[in-house]
Amino acid sequence: MKATKECYPCLERLVRQAADLATQDLELKTKAIDEGLKLLKAEFSVYKPTIPVATLLHRRVRTIAGNPDPYLQIKEAEMRMGEEFYQHINLDGNIAEYLRLAVQGNSIDFFKDLETVRYDLTLTVEFAIDNTKALETKLKKSKQILFLADNAGEVFFDIPLVKKLMEFAPVTYVVKQSPVQNDITLADLDRFGLTKDLPQVITTGTDTPGVDMVQASTEFKAAFKAADLVISKGMGYWETLSELPAEGKVFFLLKAKCQPVADSLNVALNSYVALLR
Repeated sequence: MKATKECYPCLERLVRQAADLATQDLELKTKAIDEGLKLLKAEFSVYKPTIPVATLLHRRVRTIAGNPDPYLQIKEAEMRMGEEFYQHINLDGNIAEYLRLAVQGNSIDFFKDLETVRYDLTLTVEFAIDNTKALETKLKKSKQILFLADNAGEVFFDIPLVKKLMEFAPVTYVVKQSPVQNDITLADLDRFGLTKDLPQVITTGTDTPGVDMVQASTEFKAAFKAADLVISKGMGYWETLSELPAEGKVFFLLKAKCQPVADSLNVALNSYVALLR
């Protein structure tokens, strides 16, 4: 998915938010914002996805502020909230229910306050694009499944789906190598003792939102190629993986939380999507 003009002010907001979270030192914060906005102006283009640009912006802010994980407190708050919801999960064994639960977790949004997110997590999920039946057919033939994780708090909504998928084939859960935004990392899983609740875990090998295949590790690219089915959570992966040729093996599971993403999928803003591509 290529960027649109609407993405520019969102990236400006991202720079300011990241800088605010990264440091309380006013001089460093001002420098991080100024340098971030200069970089944005130089790198932004409607002829490429936003993800590579966002990655550069986060790296610049982290370096200037001297903070390797500006979103740490947000991630921990989201994970505590996700854990609270997890304690009340009771599903009936229908895969559609597991998908709806998992995508419900994608309501988590670092641009929203936690109370708004908490309310969104209670709303009924209906898919604007629903390829669940196609997924069920695909699962019967799958021998290796790759699950691309998104926001930290979503892990608790993912775990039931991961366990359900393991009834069909081995699952590899993929997180980020190092911090970016509120995306889940291996260190976050360890901090909350969640590694034991998941099968094999690998990382993308980089710190990009979604995944930039140019920067991704050899291990990740090999796992992606070998997988019969890739469960792709969140908008970041849609923005990046939709640039690849359609092979009928990537199942995008997301909430379209911004207008450009909604438009690219031809759905209404805040629609839930279950798309096999």
